[in-house]
Amino acid sequence: MEDLPLLDKSAVEALLRARFPEGFVPLSRLPDPFALHDMDRAAGRIARAIREKERIVVVGDYDVDGVVSSALMEEFFERVGARAEIFIPNRFEDGYGLSAELVARLEADVIVTVDNGINAVEAAALCRRRGIDLVVTDHHTPGPELPDAYAVVNPKKAACRFPYPEICGAQVAWFLIGALKKELGLTLPMASFLDLLALAIVADVMPLRDINRTLVQKGLERLSTSSRPAFVVARERLGKRRFTAEDVGFAIAPRLNSAGRMGDAGRALRFLRAQSVAEASALWDELEVLNIKRRQTENEIEAFALRSVSPDDPIIVAAGEAWHEGVVGIVASRLAGKFGKPAVVLSVEDGRAKGSGRSVGQVDLYGLLKEASEHLEGFGGHKMAAGLSLEASRIDAFSRAIRKAAGRLDASLFVPESSVLGRLPAEAIDWELMEILQRYEPYGEGNPKPEFLIEKIKIFDAFLIGREKRHLKLTVGVKNRRFPALFFGCQTLYEPGTDARIQGSLQINEFQGRREIQILVNQIMVIK
Repeated sequence: MEDLPLLDKSAVEALLRARFPEGFVPLSRLPDPFALHDMDRAAGRIARAIREKERIVVVGDYDVDGVVSSALMEEFFERVGARAEIFIPNRFEDGYGLSAELVARLEADVIVTVDNGINAVEAAALCRRRGIDLVVTDHHTPGPELPDAYAVVNPKKAACRFPYPEICGAQVAWFLIGALKKELGLTLPMASFLDLLALAIVADVMPLRDINRTLVQKGLERLSTSSRPAFVVARERLGKRRFTAEDVGFAIAPRLNSAGRMGDAGRALRFLRAQSVAEASALWDELEVLNIKRRQTENEIEAFALRSVSPDDPIIVAAGEAWHEGVVGIVASRLAGKFGKPAVVLSVEDGRAKGSGRSVGQVDLYGLLKEASEHLEGFGGHKMAAGLSLEASRIDAFSRAIRKAAGRLDASLFVPESSVLGRLPAEAIDWELMEILQRYEPYGEGNPKPEFLIEKIKIFDAFLIGREKRHLKLTVGVKNRRFPALFFGCQTLYEPGTDARIQGSLQINEFQGRREIQILVNQIMVIK
């Protein structure tokens, strides 16, 4: 910690500005939708289907990105007066994405996938045989064979020269809407979708750089004032007037995800598309119940998983009989955070295993799965998160293979990028500093929220809060300047008058019309 630079306000601004060598991209400089390979074919075919009133089916996914993608498409088709069926597969009954089994049940002239489909090779072949034109829009890493579809729009395709490929499925769907707007000669304000779009970008943990930063920043502004009943209710229930990326990631996204994880993602779609505050409020209550159930299920599976894994392995692999498929991804994320290593969690049922993995630092999880793919039936995803399936009898062989692959990686890849900017005198904390920090929002993946080592600060009081008294609320400061502070998960009480160094971040807390600077604490080091 001593080698951290001593900061003043100008140094803080210089460090944050250096994160954006490309500068800030204005909305007016977003890439043309047709920069995405095959977008001309995709937009042309869907536009023809709209004009000729053909049967269009949109197939989404059950996570936030897939649900938002589906909501965007549904809203677009409604606005242009076209009919389209929106279908989000049920995780437990239909599996992931567009499958051949699903194609066999759909009656359509055109099928459009959003946030899935890049590996739907069998489904595409069946579409060909049935005379259905398939338009794939996705952002996940392509496998060795692309589906033989009418059009495949994916910024990660080898043939694609889109200038910023790190975008989520909902962004691809949004660019598709932009292309359709041009194709159909519509006057459609693309910014009107940004409140929805911001949810997906943050929830799918896209890097908040380049065009993503711009879209999330503008989307959060819109979300904070949006008249959509869903967001009116979210502001009311969460007590928020202004949303940050953290609010989306930790408060809104888990509730939306709980629908697809615990049952039917249609609830989350209906919430986002609710036509009245009463409807949105009732659906929020349903999502809240599912979210509580999700957390309980996660806690149970995490406890089981911890008993079966070795912290010395270069990648954590845990498997259990009939573990809830909907939450294994979150358990993998928890294990990755706990051990500082990638983690894969599998649910075993009827001789087959399905699961999810999450990565850490700069470790390419998709690449690791590729190295162990001889043991897998299928896998897909991207660098930081992936899904997989295999025969239960191959779990041990898969574990050995992926551990061997991870063991060859350089240890530096496992280290998360530190978000501690440097040492900050407590006297430097003021509203001018907060304005500097706000200038470089939103914070999240690729632009971590700045943390500081706040030196020589005094603890004036400390007490436990929360239903189970599991969190610490403090008043800290120097001389006659005092700040409220929160240390979640800490139950250690400190004597008034204790001198300390605090590692944490700064935020503006608004309550009942009052604004104050608050410190979110990650670590307290007592000065003896």
